[in-house]
Amino acid sequence: MSVICFGEVLVDFLSDGQTPESFTKYAGGAPANVAVGISKLGGESSFCGMLGNDMFGDFLHQELRDFGVNVDYCVATSVAKTALAFVSLDEQGERSFSFYRPPAADLLFKAEQFDLQMFASHGYFHFCSNSLTEKSIHQATMAGVELAKQHGLIISFDMNLRLNLWPHQRYTAERIWQCLSQSHIVKLAKEELTFLSKNSHKSISDEQTITRCLGLGVKHLIITDGDRPITIHSQDQISQIHVSPVVACDTTAAGDSFMAGVLYYLNKQAIDHTQLNTTEVINAAEFGAKCAAVTVTRYGSFSALPSTNDL
Repeated sequence: MSVICFGEVLVDFLSDGQTPESFTKYAGGAPANVAVGISKLGGESSFCGMLGNDMFGDFLHQELRDFGVNVDYCVATSVAKTALAFVSLDEQGERSFSFYRPPAADLLFKAEQFDLQMFASHGYFHFCSNSLTEKSIHQATMAGVELAKQHGLIISFDMNLRLNLWPHQRYTAERIWQCLSQSHIVKLAKEELTFLSKNSHKSISDEQTITRCLGLGVKHLIITDGDRPITIHSQDQISQIHVSPVVACDTTAAGDSFMAGVLYYLNKQAIDHTQLNTTEVINAAEFGAKCAAVTVTRYGSFSALPSTNDL
């Protein structure tokens, strides 16, 4: 079985940090990065989403194909252009983003454009919060999650919060909590956990947020914290994974590389959601951490993701 990655694919223009500044074009977008990461590791993945009928959409479609991702479930539109992101890096490789979205083609995907055969032939459905920012794409995303659940897929959610993509934050926490309640595997960065704690109906502690996630049915909550240890909160235990120290030049796709490693590992073990035991998730997270460690030593997104030979 393979992994469906649903949501945005966009062009990252990465700064060279010089004056005058110039930017280099890279293919990116969080769920698309995960799809490519899985494929580069030797797994099977499909990307589902909408591209613009423009030069950037054509570039991204070809990049996905070239990296071995199944693009049978990509659709195109002439109503809006493909999304763009301009990325600047500091001396530690940490990013700041400037998005040209909305309007963008990926926001126009509709629930009726899901191919039911896609759900019948895959084992995992992975998505992020960037497909929750507008009412229409939020509704389409939740329809996809519901179809995935009906077909018995494992639901994987990486919060991957980009607040500058939200027109306002009135519904941000509410929509994310809705996704958490439907997901088996969830990844949060430490700062995203804190955001949820401070922006729920009433402010709660990070520990209470973790308890609430597990109470909603999340089987494994993975919390990353840069180069500090990864924590996995499961129904039966709490585990920690230490991260290998590396010199980072670009952290753009680190979290996506991590999730690609996790999903590749679990899918390779043919694990379904009724058998997601903590030991296997810990092993998958250790593998994902190795993938991320390689990725941050390279520039770009698709191009930075590792193969098994790199590992």
